[in-house]
Amino acid sequence: MANIISLKNIHKTYGSGESVYEALKGVTLDIQEGEMVAIMGPSGSGKSTLMNIIGLLDSPTSGQYVIEDKDTNNLNDDQMSELRNQTVGFIFQSFNLLNRISVLENVQRPMVYGGISSGENKKRALDNLEKVGLLSKADSFPTQLSGGQIQRVAIARALVMNPAIILADEPTGNLDTANSAQVMKLLCNINKQGNTVIIVTHSDEIASYAERKIVIRDGLISNDIRI
Repeated sequence: MANIISLKNIHKTYGSGESVYEALKGVTLDIQEGEMVAIMGPSGSGKSTLMNIIGLLDSPTSGQYVIEDKDTNNLNDDQMSELRNQTVGFIFQSFNLLNRISVLENVQRPMVYGGISSGENKKRALDNLEKVGLLSKADSFPTQLSGGQIQRVAIARALVMNPAIILADEPTGNLDTANSAQVMKLLCNINKQGNTVIIVTHSDEIASYAERKIVIRDGLISNDIRI
């Protein structure tokens, strides 16, 4: 399988002068197309910084990041935004849905920025709500749903641009055991359909769903295990 993500000697520093903090200290990492990977590490380890760089939400201070054969060092901000919107689907612990609009409209939002026609936009949104078992809730509002249902809506939203990569940041952090298992089963099914799935988690139980576990400590990879 080809690499979909390739990081070489990635450094990330914040601040300047005496208050410089080095969050990543030379991370080198390849992730292949179709892998399901868990990234773990204690608070302050650098895993969130690594996630932000992988998701094109931040840029490294130095090093090379290639995603889908595109060297991000050669991209301007607009090109980075376009690549992020088309390539990466995000799932967050805090869901990040807008309560004032319907479930359907929440799922449609990435396509508004992606220039998808209105007819195709609605069809894709409804298809993905069906995938996560929530087609009947299309006209409901997030405040009318349970936590597990809200996260499933967030998964549908992450899928609508047909991204090659799903990046899930503590996707079960606000859910009980039963809903966590349901969300992880969905992510496993998405992975089986060919998407690369990267999960950032504190939980060994959640990490056990992945086929590979990468542990970050003090800004470096301390362990990389295929399960």
